[in-house]
Amino acid sequence: MKVKDILANKGSRVLTVDKDMAVFDAMWVFSKNRVGSLLVLSPEGDILGIIAARDVLMAVLSHYETIKEITVEKIMTSNLIVGTENDDIDYIQAIMTENRIRHVPILDGRELKGLISIGDVVKALLKEKDVENRYLKDYIADRYPG
Repeated sequence: MKVKDILANKGSRVLTVDKDMAVFDAMWVFSKNRVGSLLVLSPEGDILGIIAARDVLMAVLSHYETIKEITVEKIMTSNLIVGTENDDIDYIQAIMTENRIRHVPILDGRELKGLISIGDVVKALLKEKDVENRYLKDYIADRYPG
């Protein structure tokens, strides 16, 4: 199974924020949309970084008194690990596990195609295994004509 299979089901909508947005305001975007990460884009649409809910939590703990003034740029991760639509799901899962990340932007060159989470990967792998198990059970039960 490929990343493009996940995106075909999930869609390519990605929530983004500006680097100059206050972290406090970004918290509302997280909450309102029930997401675990937000991509940070330049005005030209280039990806500058990503912020995750954990980044926000650490910012609140570190800058409790001034959290309303801290900008997304101060807490974002700018050294991104990205994937492509043709990457295997197993590869993406390994990358996420090895790097302890939960979200991977998917690019085609410089074009953003989507964002997948570890939850998306696990869901896709479980679905694939369920289908495989069904076919094997049908085969064992001799339910195929021929």
